[in-house]
Amino acid sequence: MIDQSTSLTALADPTRRSIIAHLANGEATVSHLVDQFDLAQPTISSRLKVLENAVLISRSRVAQTRPCRLNPAGL
Repeated sequence: MIDQSTSLTALADPTRRSIIAHLANGEATVSHLVDQFDLAQPTISSRLKVLENAVLISRSRVAQTRPCRLNPAGL
């Protein structure tokens, strides 16, 4: 079961909303998101962790990369 308050809290941050909008166009790696948003890697990773905990995105491991994708069921 998806906790709606967690999802809404995650979407309250403009950067996290922008990440969601970006992922609506397809999956992206953490390094791509760092370049896209001109933020430090730890900053992007913390935003992604919140989105992942809210079940709005999913992340996997492919070799050395961590691609992120939108989880439509979370919306």
